[in-house]
Amino acid sequence: MPKSVTKRPPSARKRMFWMLLITLVVFGGVFAVKAVMDYGMNQFFDNMPQPPVAVSTFEARQERWSSGVEAVGTLVAVNGTDVTTEAGGVVQKIAFEAGQPVQAGELLVELNSANELATLQSLEASAKLAGVQAERWRALGADRLVSQAEVEERATQAATARAQADAQRALIAQKRVRAPFDGVLGIRKVNLGQYLAPGDPIVSLQSLDPIYLDFTLPEQHLPRVRVGTAIRAQVDAAQDRTFEGTVTAIEPRVDPSTRNFTVQATLDNPDGELRPGTFARVGFDLGAAEDVVVIPQTAVSFNPYGNAVYVVIDAPAAEEQGQDGGEAQEGAADGPQHIVKQRFITTGATRGDLIAVTDGLEAGEVVVTSGLLRLRNDAAVTINNKVQPSAEESPAPDNR
Repeated sequence: MPKSVTKRPPSARKRMFWMLLITLVVFGGVFAVKAVMDYGMNQFFDNMPQPPVAVSTFEARQERWSSGVEAVGTLVAVNGTDVTTEAGGVVQKIAFEAGQPVQAGELLVELNSANELATLQSLEASAKLAGVQAERWRALGADRLVSQAEVEERATQAATARAQADAQRALIAQKRVRAPFDGVLGIRKVNLGQYLAPGDPIVSLQSLDPIYLDFTLPEQHLPRVRVGTAIRAQVDAAQDRTFEGTVTAIEPRVDPSTRNFTVQATLDNPDGELRPGTFARVGFDLGAAEDVVVIPQTAVSFNPYGNAVYVVIDAPAAEEQGQDGGEAQEGAADGPQHIVKQRFITTGATRGDLIAVTDGLEAGEVVVTSGLLRLRNDAAVTINNKVQPSAEESPAPDNR
């Protein structure tokens, strides 16, 4: 009778091995499928054709600009102050009308000085007596009837009495307030019978012709600005007029907080149209006119690392885009296609809505003026110039 063969069950180690192997195969397959799907999706989005961006454009042009500088400033009176008094007292007389022109030395206000006049009379009498006594003692000293020391003592007393009388006259003169210089008075700030303390303002006095114009410039202009440079100024109160003047003083110190320096110009103002404290726009030329390439400021992307523009160029032909005569991208519009290239430029002066380009752009090249935020290098664009941003050298917006 043949022996029966007893089949031994697999060991626990083999069962564990096969379970791990099957688990690795299953999960490995899942991860592999996911990786393939992710790769395909990324490839699709990376190569997905982008629709053209509608933009407006401007053809860079060459203009002849003078090397001018623009700034803002404030008109300042050559002489301007609030007239006040050195001595206190009650206002006894007001000798001016508000807003009238006055000459230097004209009486404006007189304070009550009755007590000071009485004191002056007493001091003058004492000074007169001291003078008579000094002369008498001088005669006695010449005859050697008194000592020379007594003669000098009497002379000193007479001089002291005269000085006291002069001091009292000066105090009375302070009670009569006069115009310190030629100018135009403002609105009076005192009334009859009012007590004025030393330093209280009486009326504003401003000298209007000529008048100063103070403005600041960046430190890079310091070597180019000279005394005698002609300037032009405009104010809102007289928009149809341009006032001319010359630079008369330059502050030698540059402000360390702003890196600007102050310039003072003097302007003739015979009609008094320019008033102290008025805001003014200043312009002047620093050299001969030169040719520059200009574009609208809206075309420039101003960045800390450099200013850039997007230049419009023709897109490569379809056969150049594909490989071995491949088909062009689907969705391509009919007609000529355009793409943009980002280019860094160096900008210069601005004038109205325009800005000068000193390097990086040539006249005749076309730049994008709107839709810059949606662009990137080699992005396809369509040109729509029905609505254009402003590009005026001297813009004059409507007053609505």
